[in-house]
Amino acid sequence: MATLRGKTVVITGASRGIGKAIGLRAAQEGANIVILAKSATPQANLPGTIHSAAEEMVAAGGKALACAVDIRFDDQIVRAIQQAAETFGGIDILVNNASAIGLTGTLKTPMKRFDLMHQVNVRGTYACAQACLPFLLRAENPHILNIAPPLKMEARWFAPHLAYSVSKFGMSLCTLGMAEEFRKDGVAVNSLWPRTAIATAAIRHLGGEELLRRCRRAEIVAEAAYLILTRPSRECSGNFFIDEEVLASAGLTDLRGYAVAPEMELIPDLFI
Repeated sequence: MATLRGKTVVITGASRGIGKAIGLRAAQEGANIVILAKSATPQANLPGTIHSAAEEMVAAGGKALACAVDIRFDDQIVRAIQQAAETFGGIDILVNNASAIGLTGTLKTPMKRFDLMHQVNVRGTYACAQACLPFLLRAENPHILNIAPPLKMEARWFAPHLAYSVSKFGMSLCTLGMAEEFRKDGVAVNSLWPRTAIATAAIRHLGGEELLRRCRRAEIVAEAAYLILTRPSRECSGNFFIDEEVLASAGLTDLRGYAVAPEMELIPDLFI
């Protein structure tokens, strides 16, 4: 079976949530995890830092490099990617997970928030891919995985929170375009999105503990990511995967263990 042992995996926003879960899953296989995130020091309202996440990934069986990076700034990205390549001898995988959210309508979205979402979500995805691609093009089974929704251009996904939706679909368009641009080079570029809401700090902020109880744990997305990233890159590109469909393709259909509270009705995620 394919494995991530010895592979170098760059993950943005990996100090907590889905990014951290993906890193831990890869670390269990003996991967080298490069954590790109801003959280270098503890915050009262957000548990976890790049350093605590790195410690957990080493404990899980991998190696880790913690890089304090704000992906709005190109120089920070380039410096971290160069350090990662020098530390581990190259880069095999990039997971664009970092994301800014703001579920507000046009009149309630300050332009500062609009800019943040586009700088992190679209521009950050593009910039991280651009920095990693020179190394990915030399890798044996290179993958880029964007945590971004399927391209369903329906008004209902734009009207309630236009700025956020445009920024997330911008990440999806990066998948669409880069998959075709680098197909001949064997670099796989795919998107992955959860069927249900995932229990993260953002969900807690938006809806509190009651909403969290109607979510799945981030480990379901991590398992789906693992299954995608171990596929042959030349045979798996340009897809917009849904987590539970990926698991079903591997024969994993009993997903009750991923629910925060199995007795609660799950909430479908946005864009599904």
